[in-house]
Amino acid sequence: MKTVVVDKIASITQALNLGRELRVATTDIPCEEGIVLVAEILNNKSTYNTLELTSGRMAKLSKGDIIVGALGHRQALFGYSGHLPKSVKPGDVLQVLNIGGVLGVVDSINPEKGRPFDARVIGVVLQFPYLGERIGVPARVGYKRLDPNARLDTRGVPVVALAGTCMEAGKTAAACAIVSRMRHRGLNVHAFKATGVSLRRDILAMEDAGARRSMIFTDLGVVTTTPENGPAITRALLTEMARGEPDVIVFELGDGLLGAYGVEAILSAPDIRTALTAVVLSANDPVAAWGGVKLLRERFGIEPTVVTGRATDNAVGVNIIREQLGVPAYNAITNGAALADHVIAAIGLNDKATAEAAE
Repeated sequence: MKTVVVDKIASITQALNLGRELRVATTDIPCEEGIVLVAEILNNKSTYNTLELTSGRMAKLSKGDIIVGALGHRQALFGYSGHLPKSVKPGDVLQVLNIGGVLGVVDSINPEKGRPFDARVIGVVLQFPYLGERIGVPARVGYKRLDPNARLDTRGVPVVALAGTCMEAGKTAAACAIVSRMRHRGLNVHAFKATGVSLRRDILAMEDAGARRSMIFTDLGVVTTTPENGPAITRALLTEMARGEPDVIVFELGDGLLGAYGVEAILSAPDIRTALTAVVLSANDPVAAWGGVKLLRERFGIEPTVVTGRATDNAVGVNIIREQLGVPAYNAITNGAALADHVIAAIGLNDKATAEAAE
């Protein structure tokens, strides 16, 4: 065990409230998702070269920086794909798979982002949970562990889910537009992100838009969601976010309807589908919108409430979606208030929102 002074602490470790001077073990490092490591950055990059800190700020990484991240995997369509190594020891070189601080072995890169940062493992961060004893245990991400048998209880609170045809389809922009308008109309909103790879940027944006409370799957000790844990995560977060008597819960399903992070498994769960009051689909183009609507209707038995995303950037896409798919369409950037008002009406909160806004 030794003391290491670190330069940057990734947001994936936020729940641990770590300082810059850490106790680190260099032997018997568990090779499991969520184990928190200290590592040294070995190269410089001109693109995709920042790390999201626990404060939410983005900090540029440089060769020689000592960072804190956590073991995990990633399967991103527009980013890096990588897996958990079979073992970890000091001196091993891993890659920084995302801005949130996930560390693993890269399998595939995105040409636009270049090769990822290489990071040489220094050791595993230790926590000391036993009062009065200097017995350190390997640190893990999250405020608490996910209960795989979590039960679902929304307490009758309306639930709005945002799904997309793929990454970067405009889900977060739509979520923020909806949350912002709901707050302006006097509604109390809780928001969370159910799937993806650990990164707090999206829920921070929802907080900035007016969400009274927010969570992400990382809070439950999950680095990267999968079809196996996605439904349990969603049940647990819906149940938790229903506490505190919000008027509505808004949550984002990261990645796309056809992805590796568990969206399909979540929407296939009958109890979760029943809990969804409205589903907003974000699509990059009219063909993606057509495929997304078709999947929602035919595979999951879900009628989308509205379509948004880049497919609605102008009247051409909006008209195609409305006329050929029979679904309302609004752009979250240029017509966010109308998008949110449509959702508010669809979930039955029009009268409540209008009344509260008038007070």
